[in-house]
Amino acid sequence: MDDAKPWYLSRTIWASLITVLLAVAGIVGVPVAAVDGGALADAIVQAVTAILGVVAILGRLNATRRIG
Repeated sequence: MDDAKPWYLSRTIWASLITVLLAVAGIVGVPVAAVDGGALADAIVQAVTAILGVVAILGRLNATRRIG
């Protein structure tokens, strides 16, 4: 496993965080039975990826030095 990726692009990390949040929400009385944790994790990873893409584009547009 030599390929590294940022933690925030890991579906496992997001699924685990969502599982913990849903468990805590259930304990405090928030109805969470209808929430699909896997689909929510996928949606979050896709949103983070899209946001990072926009940030990369904006960073390149605002750069003051050429690539190369």
